[in-house]
Amino acid sequence: MRPYSVCVASARHIGRLLAVLLCAALAACAAAPPASLPPIFNDSDFAPAAAIDAGQVFALSDAMRQYVQTDVRHAARDGNPRVALYEALYDKSRLKLEYDAAMTRNARETFEARNGNCLSLVIMTAALAHEMGLQVRYQEVLGEESWSRSGDMYFVAGHVNLVLGQRLGDNPNNYDAKGMMVIDFLPSGDVAGYRTREISEATVLAMYMNNRAAETMSEGRLEQAYWWARAALLQDPSFSGAYNTLGVIQFRHGDLAQARRTLDHALARTPDSTVMLSNLAQVLEASGLREEALPLRRRLLALQPQPPFYYFNLGKAAMQQNDYVQAIRLFSREIARDPYYHEFHFWLAQAYARLGQLAQADKQLELAMDNSTTHSDHTLYAAKLQRLRAIAPH
Repeated sequence: MRPYSVCVASARHIGRLLAVLLCAALAACAAAPPASLPPIFNDSDFAPAAAIDAGQVFALSDAMRQYVQTDVRHAARDGNPRVALYEALYDKSRLKLEYDAAMTRNARETFEARNGNCLSLVIMTAALAHEMGLQVRYQEVLGEESWSRSGDMYFVAGHVNLVLGQRLGDNPNNYDAKGMMVIDFLPSGDVAGYRTREISEATVLAMYMNNRAAETMSEGRLEQAYWWARAALLQDPSFSGAYNTLGVIQFRHGDLAQARRTLDHALARTPDSTVMLSNLAQVLEASGLREEALPLRRRLLALQPQPPFYYFNLGKAAMQQNDYVQAIRLFSREIARDPYYHEFHFWLAQAYARLGQLAQADKQLELAMDNSTTHSDHTLYAAKLQRLRAIAPH
């Protein structure tokens, strides 16, 4: 249950937007890019879309202000306000937050839905903390990337958390370092020992917009996806993930020359990124420049001989050939690399079921359900598990 910033990769190897909404505020989408950005935007190729207001990401609703005033501040009267907020978030009898990676929500949407992915929950928590006058710092957890897929697109996601500090005096940059409290939406045991780096609130905003770009693109709505990715780069021109997302959007839109320019710039920023290498190689091949793509493919093979989902895709091919023993072996190898991705367990359960090994199928379906990251997937696996147990011998 970890995604924050969805980093789009190629549609074949690694891969992952709103219908065009005409409105009076179209000019807001076409704000001039800062001088620090390279000439990578092609606004005229995309229909204008609804304005994207960064100020709405952390904005509080009246219900959120009321919650802070009546629930959190009341509990903090005789104690530490950071502890009061922490307990309000983690106590299941109170706010009752749940993890759901279906979409990235802003602060108000997350509070109203009472669920969200890690980035959504961090944004909501930061908004509440700001309302309480607490110092907020954001951290990216290093080495915590995970993969998922949607159709023919694959996504890599990382993890962020936040640190609450008590302000000292009137200086907003002066806080009590000894009293820092980490708020993380992973089990506390999983947080220990993680390496982190501090990121700015501008980067968090860019991550949010990049996620929305990737999510709307996965729905096939490229026009709004472009404006989301563009807005992400306006927020933080140093955020590499948004360059990659923009390049993939341009590629899928058929703007090959522009996609090459954007992904070239992205790869120059992160030359060892397997995501960037794969995406740029695919764009070059689609542009008829296979010779130029070859060095990228060789570099990619050296860095990543077996890409994510490699054994999984081989296992699906084995299933199509009715070779369920081989499929079990391949799915198990993929699970050894990523034991927490629900779909791997689901397909392994199917292979076991085809061989009549229902106890093993039951175990894998339960793991798929436990590791699911959306309510819809959890409901699907629960229903399949119920049907399996109805026919399995007792």
